Amino acid sequence: MPSIIDQTLFSEPSGRPLGLVFLCGALLLAGQQGYYVIVEGATPFYATLFISVGMALSGIAESLPKPRRREAGVLRLTALAVLVSLLVTIFLAPDLITA
Repeated sequence: MPSIIDQTLFSEPSGRPLGLVFLCGALLLAGQQGYYVIVEGATPFYATLFISVGMALSGIAESLPKPRRREAGVLRLTALAVLVSLLVTIFLAPDLITA
């Protein structure tokens, strides 16, 4: 009996449209961060970078061809690890994110 984790993480990639949405979202967040840091001279908000990296990894995972289930699962796990590390950092050392 396959587990829910195996069914969710290592399922076939859903296809190009969802991957394109994730990749565009990551690009928009990174562009916004770059604008505020370079043009406006603001201090970087690292939470935005964590979120954009997680979204980019998810977008790449969903953009893979359908037979590449294992690679998509590894990318999804990596994206999940990046986003969970953001949550852990927010709770344990919020000064690292906001400073």
